[in-house]
Amino acid sequence: MKRAKGWVKVSTFALAMIIGLTGCGSTNNGDGKSAEPGKQEAKQAAVVGGDLTYALATSPDSLDPHRSGLAVAVRVLRTIYDSLVVQLPDGSIKPWLATEWTTAPDGLSYTFKLRKDVKFHDGTPFTAEAVKFSYDRILDPATKAANSVALIKPYKSSEIIDDYTIKINLETPSRAFLGNLSQALLGIVSPTSAKKFGDQFGKNPVGSGPFTFVKWEENATIQVKRNPVYAWAPELVENKGKSYLDQITFSIVPEEATRVGSVQSKQVLAGETVPPQNIVSLKSDTSVQVHQVNTTGLPYTLFINQRKTPWNDVKARQALQAAIDVDAIVKTLYLGTYPRSWSPLTPGVIGYDASLENGIKPDVAKASKLLDELGWVKGTDGVRVKDGKKLTLHYVDGSPNREKRNDIAVIIQQQLKQIGVVVEVEITKDTANVVYTKGDYDIYGNSQVNTDPNALYAFYHTGDPKARPTLPGLADPQVDKWLEQGAIEPDDKKRVELYKQVQKAIIDQAVIIPIYVFPYTVAASKTVKGLKFDPLGYPLFNDTFIQK
Repeated sequence: MKRAKGWVKVSTFALAMIIGLTGCGSTNNGDGKSAEPGKQEAKQAAVVGGDLTYALATSPDSLDPHRSGLAVAVRVLRTIYDSLVVQLPDGSIKPWLATEWTTAPDGLSYTFKLRKDVKFHDGTPFTAEAVKFSYDRILDPATKAANSVALIKPYKSSEIIDDYTIKINLETPSRAFLGNLSQALLGIVSPTSAKKFGDQFGKNPVGSGPFTFVKWEENATIQVKRNPVYAWAPELVENKGKSYLDQITFSIVPEEATRVGSVQSKQVLAGETVPPQNIVSLKSDTSVQVHQVNTTGLPYTLFINQRKTPWNDVKARQALQAAIDVDAIVKTLYLGTYPRSWSPLTPGVIGYDASLENGIKPDVAKASKLLDELGWVKGTDGVRVKDGKKLTLHYVDGSPNREKRNDIAVIIQQQLKQIGVVVEVEITKDTANVVYTKGDYDIYGNSQVNTDPNALYAFYHTGDPKARPTLPGLADPQVDKWLEQGAIEPDDKKRVELYKQVQKAIIDQAVIIPIYVFPYTVAASKTVKGLKFDPLGYPLFNDTFIQK
C-alpha cells in the first residue's frame, strides 16, 4: 500500500491476519461483573492516602465537559465535575446535586430543588445560577460545544426560582432528558472560573467533584487531587465523602505494549483499553486483575456518507454491506474479546432489536451483482469503472490507532478489492476538520456511549442545515417520524417498537456497517481496591484505595 502524507501504514498484525481467524474462544468473562469484586472489596477497611497512577490510551481533547468530544476525556471529567442527577444500573434516576424534582404534566418543564452544602473547587457556592449558567453555556455558540449539545436537547431555558430552586424548560417533552443530565458532559461548571478562563477553561477546569485539578502536561500526564470538603457523592458509590486517594495521576500512554508493560512492571497501578492479545495472559497473572465492562449506546459503526456518489444509491451501499466480512474483522483483530455488533444500538439499551443478529451474511457474489446493475464494470486491472471514472472509496479514520480501528480500514481495503472497489485510507489527527467541516469522506467510523435510544436522533434524523452535519447524511421522513415520536413516547412498549423500526430501516437501507461493541477493559494491580464503573462503563474512583 502506498504511503504518503496522511495515509495509513499497514499494520504487520493486520496483514498477517487478513484471511480471518476461526475458532477464537471468548475470553471476556467481565461484561460488567467487576462490580461484584467491588462489593467484596468495600468490606475491607479502606486505606487513606496514595497516588493512583492510571494509564490512558489517548489524550483528552479538553477538560471542559461542554467542549469535549472524546470518551477518554470523561475518565478525567468524572473526577472533577458533578451532575444534577445520577443514573443507576437499573436505569432509575436518583438525586445528586439536586435533592428532588417535579415534572410538569405536559412534560415541558422540570423543577429541581438543589443541595445547599456544595462548593466549587474555587470556593464559590453551588446555586441555581450555576445550573442555569452551565446549561445555557452549552447552547451558546461562543462555547463551541461538542457532544454536550446533542445530550442537552431539547433544553430551552432555565428560570431561577430562588438560590436553590430552578425550573428547566424544554422545547418538547423528552424521555431521555433526565438520564442525559446524569452524564459527565453535562456536568456543572463553576461560573466564576468559566468566565475567568474563557477559552482556556478546558486547561483550567473547575467543578465540584471529588477531585480538584492540579496540572496537565500536554501528551504526558493529568493530575487531580482529593477535594478535602467533598461530601455529596451520589448513590452509585458507597463512599459519600472525600476520596481515600490523595491523588490520581493519569498518564497518556498511546502505545499498547508500553501501557500493558507499565502495569505489569508496576510503573502504573492501572491501565485502560487492554489489547485483546494481552487479556488472556493478564488474567493468568496473579499480581494483576482485569476489569471488563461492555459499554452501551451506539457501537463502533462505519457510517457511509450518502452525500457522496455513488453511495447515495442504496444498491451501492448494500454492495459494501455484502462485501465487508465483519465476523472476519472482529475475530481477526479482537480474538473473541469484543462482541460483534449487528444494530445501530448496543445490547443493554432500551429497544435494542436482537432479531437483527445474524441477519447480514458476507456475499461477494451479491455485492458484485449490485455493482454490475449500477453500471460499474470491472476493468482488466480488476477495478470497476463507470463513465471513465474508477470506483474509489475514501475511508477516513483518526490517529492514534485506537482499538485497532486503523487495522479495520486495512482489512476492509483488502475485502473490497475483491469486488473491484479501490479503498483509499486516510489516517488523520484532524478528523473534526476532515469529516465535520469539509465532509471529505465516504466512510468514517465512530461510536457513542449512551443509555437511551434517543442517541440515534443526532446521527440518523435529517440534519439541521445550521447544525453540524450528521455522519451518514440520512434524510428519511419515515425514520424522522419514528425518531421524533420515540423521543417523547410515554408508553414503553410503543417506544421499544418505534426504535426497532428505526434500527431495521437503517440496516435494510445499508446506512451503516456496525462493527463491534467496545468492552472497556482495565488491567490493574491487585493492590487497587474498590474500582467501580458507572452504567456507561466509565471508571469511578470514589471508593478506590490502594492496599498497603
